[in-house]
Amino acid sequence: MITSPVRVRFAPSPTGYLHVGGARTALFNWLYARRLGGTFILRIEDTDLQRSSEEMIRAILEGLTWLGLGWDEGPFLQSRNRVEHEAKARRLLAEGTAYRCWCDPGLLDGKRKAAEALGLSWKYDRTCAGVTATERSRLEASGSPACVRLLVPEGKTAYEDLVHGTVSFDNASIEDLVLLRSDGSPVYNLSCVSDDVDMRITHVIRGDDHISNTPKQILIYRALGLPEPRFGHLPLILGDDKKRLSKRHGAVSVMEYRRMGYLPEALFNFLALLGWSPGGDRELMTREEMTRLFSFEGVNPRSAVFDHDKLDWMNGQYLSARPAEAFFDEVREGLESQGLWRPEMDGDRREWTLKLIEALKVRSRKVSDIVRDVRPFLTEAFDYDPEASRAHLGGAEVASRLSALADALGGVSPFDGAGAEAALRALGEKLGVPAAKLIHPARVALTGRAVSPGIFDVMALMGREGTVARLRNAAAAGSRPPGTGA
Repeated sequence: MITSPVRVRFAPSPTGYLHVGGARTALFNWLYARRLGGTFILRIEDTDLQRSSEEMIRAILEGLTWLGLGWDEGPFLQSRNRVEHEAKARRLLAEGTAYRCWCDPGLLDGKRKAAEALGLSWKYDRTCAGVTATERSRLEASGSPACVRLLVPEGKTAYEDLVHGTVSFDNASIEDLVLLRSDGSPVYNLSCVSDDVDMRITHVIRGDDHISNTPKQILIYRALGLPEPRFGHLPLILGDDKKRLSKRHGAVSVMEYRRMGYLPEALFNFLALLGWSPGGDRELMTREEMTRLFSFEGVNPRSAVFDHDKLDWMNGQYLSARPAEAFFDEVREGLESQGLWRPEMDGDRREWTLKLIEALKVRSRKVSDIVRDVRPFLTEAFDYDPEASRAHLGGAEVASRLSALADALGGVSPFDGAGAEAALRALGEKLGVPAAKLIHPARVALTGRAVSPGIFDVMALMGREGTVARLRNAAAAGSRPPGTGA
């Protein structure tokens, strides 16, 4: 068993974006390497040339960078190591632990399908393993296409999984696996082992969907006479319907979560807890804490469920704790996409913009919530919540109170939260109504919602002219409050 300093790798295929399952695998590798002072290597397994693309490679790098999963070596492209992959197959041929197979792939596929139709398992019958030296020479001289197969020994292949404990496979269930296709190209398992050997990988940490590949790769290591790394297979991530997480459950691309308004440190913390527990009830942790506490003893072998509500809660906690300056750019991007950004918001009105974000973030779970709630402060084109409008606006009495409040606030100078509060409460006493009878209609009139930052903070941020004008508009609507469609 390898005992050298820890070297782990994340090896995504650039045939799609970095999804949350891949990101969680990268994260666990990163945590393990950081905890033990090891090396985290990024390898792009791009040997599927027809489906791989530069765009996907850039997307993977972008996603890892956004999450803060910096790599120590790489990114390496697997396709550039083909010579080394082929050399190891030729070595096995020379040593007699592999052999050439001239069987027609179409014929073998037909036999496999026929057995499956009868409910039977099928594996290659080693026809070419018994070819005589004379026949082998004839076939090689004829130039007939041949793949290269590993000769699987009898017995069992067992290993100690970092997550699942002892895992054992009966070699009788493993057919002589192909190492090189008939066109000479290496298959995944050979390429993977070859690269892991050359990169001196000590621990292979990946998803449960790779467990079936592990005995095959161990057999290649042993045929080469090389010590295999430690293997650890992480539980799959399921949607709330207990089925494997996919696009039907919503966003699965890491950068899509960024566009939806999630913070990288929140998603990092959330993904770390998908299948791992540090013990106790700890949930919100810094990267340093997670690095210090991470161990495979805390990884649950059962599948983890992706709980969107928990992610929203966690993101809200991080959002509330961060200063507005820290996600100012994300808010700006969201407002720019809606045509609401103004240059002065990063100039003369930057301080006002930061105060507005600070006020809104406390009740927000995502940056996109802040972008939504900023809208009433920037334009008259915003939606009123119909339920809030029905509950708090409409009717002559409410209209009269809003009109009176507009008059009262119009005389406040200087116009700030304290002055607005004093004016509203004085008006309540004058009208003989609780302050709430003015606050709730004013909140909906100003923001379109029944929930907002403190109403007096809203007024101060909106300014006297904006506040008074919107209250008068709501009062003028009378029995047809905004957003009701009445």
